[in-house]
Amino acid sequence: VENIVMGILAHVDAGKTTLSERLLYLCGVIRQIGRVDHGDTFLDNYELEKERGITIFSKQAVFRIGSMRVTLLDTPGHIDFSAEMERTLQVLDYAVLVISAADGVQSHTRTVWKLLDQYHIPTFIFVNKMDMNGADRDMLMENLQKELSGCCIDFDGEADIVNENLAMCDEHCMDEYLKDGNIGKRAAANAIKHRMVFPCVFGSALKLNNVNRLLSLMDEYTVMPESGRDEFGARVYKISRDAQDNRLTYLKVTSGELKVRRL
Repeated sequence: VENIVMGILAHVDAGKTTLSERLLYLCGVIRQIGRVDHGDTFLDNYELEKERGITIFSKQAVFRIGSMRVTLLDTPGHIDFSAEMERTLQVLDYAVLVISAADGVQSHTRTVWKLLDQYHIPTFIFVNKMDMNGADRDMLMENLQKELSGCCIDFDGEADIVNENLAMCDEHCMDEYLKDGNIGKRAAANAIKHRMVFPCVFGSALKLNNVNRLLSLMDEYTVMPESGRDEFGARVYKISRDAQDNRLTYLKVTSGELKVRRL
């Protein structure tokens, strides 16, 4: 089984927790979809979070896409809690950056983008709230390319245009494109992994519009991280306490295996 750690990041109110909730619902982890405004979401279970309708602590959930086991981390979007978000970034294999169609790229979005670049995290972009009046796909695409990267590509565009854009952004994709006019999934997946290309999906998390498309892109274009070592290695990204005040340490195993009672 392939194990991938995926983080969902966004400016506050872009719909990050709503998207997380829909992904878990579509993958069968939860049977009922919660809502941030109802205070009953699976990932926001801390009283202050329910009260304020924001994510303060990084939460996790596990789901499967095909043969891939994904640990999903929902991170704080509020700038006051960005230290918690940055700790989480250190263990991510991939990220989904959520952008509100109503607001486009905001200042905190640019801050998050710089951190994703700093930690070399491959990123999918989900433009949320496309069901709102005045949401203009072409203008938003232009905004993403100007503010984030010229290699943000709408993966729901015409196949020829997607291939041309891929070829313009990545040398290996260009080689394949020149050879037979097409670009294979492996070349595209490697371009995404090396942050040469950023796939974009437009939809509405609340209405479950195009969330399945995001899942299918994750399934098709994620590449399993290589450890290259047999001995145990891990990175701690969070420490908390349970109801009995026992210390809980959250870690990502980067190589080898951890046996019970070893620590």
